[in-house]
Amino acid sequence: MSPHPLIIVIKMARLPIAPINRIIRNARAERVSEDASAELAMLLEEYGTKIARKAVNLARHAGRKTVKREDILIAAD
Repeated sequence: MSPHPLIIVIKMARLPIAPINRIIRNARAERVSEDASAELAMLLEEYGTKIARKAVNLARHAGRKTVKREDILIAAD
């Protein structure tokens, strides 16, 4: 037996699945698998985090602690 046990890490999104499911259904999907909703949730969270980090940097560069709507819009562009 190996001295190091096998550890499997499963990344789970913190976004609720029901609203993600609705987003996919609003895109006219007839059926949505749980895996599809979970995957989209993870992708949206990753993308949202990248935008948020850029927006925080923009706010700091402007000498602010508060992230404003404009920061998010610029970061997302």
